Amino acid sequence: MRVELDHIVVSGETLDEAVGFVEDALGVEMTPGGHHAEMATHNKVLSLGPGLYLEAISTDPAATAPNHARWFALDGFRGKARTTNWALRTDDLDSACHEAPEGIGDAMSFKRNGYTWNMAVPEDGILPFDGACPALMQWTSDAHPAKSLPDCGCRLERLEIQHPRAVAMMSAFPALLKLPKVRIGPGPRPSVRADIITPHGLRHLR
Repeated sequence: MRVELDHIVVSGETLDEAVGFVEDALGVEMTPGGHHAEMATHNKVLSLGPGLYLEAISTDPAATAPNHARWFALDGFRGKARTTNWALRTDDLDSACHEAPEGIGDAMSFKRNGYTWNMAVPEDGILPFDGACPALMQWTSDAHPAKSLPDCGCRLERLEIQHPRAVAMMSAFPALLKLPKVRIGPGPRPSVRADIITPHGLRHLR
């Protein structure tokens, strides 16, 4: 089993707010994404180079609400748009979930615009360690958003995850210790910060 960083998630009460937050911070335009019928959410995306992208996401007011919790705790999201989550892809989702902290969720199948994948979604929508733990997913086709997105010249410099119990999270999921460009450490509250090199210099999303 291997895991690697797949994408970074920015959430907003509306998609316009999430996209505006990203575009104002990075100085580049996001690309239209699509709708996730199973979760009643929609998104826009941005390339961060080979195999990696940024997702702005929110609940979709035009969609019928699901009969289960939405991913990334979007049902309870309030306040300004911000970087909230991160996702790892794996070649063996069952094994990865077995090694992950309790509460990582059960696998669900998804599709959007020709992309197909399975993702572990917690029953309450909240990932372990107050959402600081990454979501786990496995692409089930060769298609991947990063392969088709225009290259806007943005690259991830560092992803920093903080949590008061960061040591416990890494102990519960040792695979997190081997991720390039990801730093996990203690902090007063759960937070996700992405340092991104852009055509305008180093910018920050938090």
